[in-house]
Amino acid sequence: MFTLKPPAVSAPLPIFKTYQNPNPAAFSLPAAKTSRLKSSLPLATPPTAAAADAQTPGQTRVDILSESLPFIQRFRGKTIVVKYGGAAMKSRSLQTSVINDLVLLACVGLRPVFVHGGGPEINSWLTRLGIQPQFLDGLRVTDAATMEIVEMVLVGKVNKTLVSLINKAGATAVGLSGKDGRLLTARPAGNSAGLGFVGDVARVDATILKPLISAGHIPVIASVAADEDGQAFNINADTVAGELAAALGAEKLILLTDVPGILEDKEDASSLVKEINIKGVKKMVEEGKVAGGMIPKVNCCVRSLAQGVRTASIIDGRVPHSLLLEIMTDEGAGTMITG
Repeated sequence: MFTLKPPAVSAPLPIFKTYQNPNPAAFSLPAAKTSRLKSSLPLATPPTAAAADAQTPGQTRVDILSESLPFIQRFRGKTIVVKYGGAAMKSRSLQTSVINDLVLLACVGLRPVFVHGGGPEINSWLTRLGIQPQFLDGLRVTDAATMEIVEMVLVGKVNKTLVSLINKAGATAVGLSGKDGRLLTARPAGNSAGLGFVGDVARVDATILKPLISAGHIPVIASVAADEDGQAFNINADTVAGELAAALGAEKLILLTDVPGILEDKEDASSLVKEINIKGVKKMVEEGKVAGGMIPKVNCCVRSLAQGVRTASIIDGRVPHSLLLEIMTDEGAGTMITG
């Protein structure tokens, strides 16, 4: 049975809880194993085993829709910013799953904003054009020639492919980059020495997005922007998603990743931290439990929460329908960080 995550709790949350052997592929867990906050709203009484066996597929589908009602009510009309990348971008089946989830959420009244990068596609085109991809401390070295390819691939190919897929699935998508309508103003990243045109977000002007979102369109945003002089910069898509979520006053920020979420033990995938607050996640960073590529994702979430985003989640994009699991179930599909 589904249970509802309420918007607030009266008692302070614990720093974190860990759960062994999470099962994100299932839509519900027994009450003793669920990790997210509960609601007092009544839900449908679950059928007995005999009644469940006697149900037709149609009846089962209707039951699932009925139990989704509290979640739809909770998020209806709210802005959800989703950063898309990783395995979910490389796998055709996972890509279809994410796109269908996004369209379904839009159809039931949520207001999704879709932010994407496209590292593997960039590497592919650089190689085709005889340019060897280079990285420094995990970041792409982006000289003038590489920046030109990055912009062409992200804005001209990946962005428009995603727009077409969303339109085909039944919603109406609008493709943008940070340059459009001065949505994002870039500046050189603080650690950009030797990296070239790798940027950070200096300013967000969401004016162009608000009427699109209000009209029920899904903005699809490539993580490329220009500085005050018009120079293009390649910006980390997680950073772009976090800053947009803050500027839009989003209810939720969701980062799709290639890992289960934040792990209490980096070597043990079953030690998933299902829910944690800012104090707890900062402590895990200090203790070295959060390291490597997870640090910028965590920092992005913490920064967005500090600017008013209600919750931020780092979820496993390798799990089919992970977006629906995160929003429409109590258990979620990764780690939820709260303020």
